[in-house]
Amino acid sequence: MTRLLKEIPQNDPLNAENLKLLIDQAIIENKDRPGAVMLVLNEVQSKIGHVSPCMQAYIANNLNVPLGQVHGVVTFYSFFKTKPKGKHTIKFCLGTACYVAGVPQLVEKAKQMLNIDLGDTTPDGQITLEECRCVGACSQAPVVVVDEEVQGKLRPNKFPQVLKKVQG
Repeated sequence: MTRLLKEIPQNDPLNAENLKLLIDQAIIENKDRPGAVMLVLNEVQSKIGHVSPCMQAYIANNLNVPLGQVHGVVTFYSFFKTKPKGKHTIKFCLGTACYVAGVPQLVEKAKQMLNIDLGDTTPDGQITLEECRCVGACSQAPVVVVDEEVQGKLRPNKFPQVLKKVQG
């Protein structure tokens, strides 16, 4: 665990004093409470936006719990992110109706246009591509959720227009 903490990437929040202070504050306020790991992770996620592997090791070390326990919580719950998200998020519904209606082709178009994979963020930090399960708009399949706005009946040839709106 200490080896991991010695190799903190320069862009990790632990290297930003104001962000490290937020992590320390979350640990101090919750370390003696039941469910401290979850409480600290939730607070860090809400204030910083993600919980990097180095942050997980730091939290485990300061709560005096195994790193595996912290990592297990982060990987079990889908709302925890281990990398920063972009300014904009494009989510592709992988529910059955959307899948059958052609969402895989939309995913491929997005990956091709942005040169990133699902779960990644563009190098400029602007757009993150994600998958999601059924959003409840099956009659509009295939569905893409752009910054919480559902866009349905989308075809690959129309995806560049969606991207222009996001980038514009």
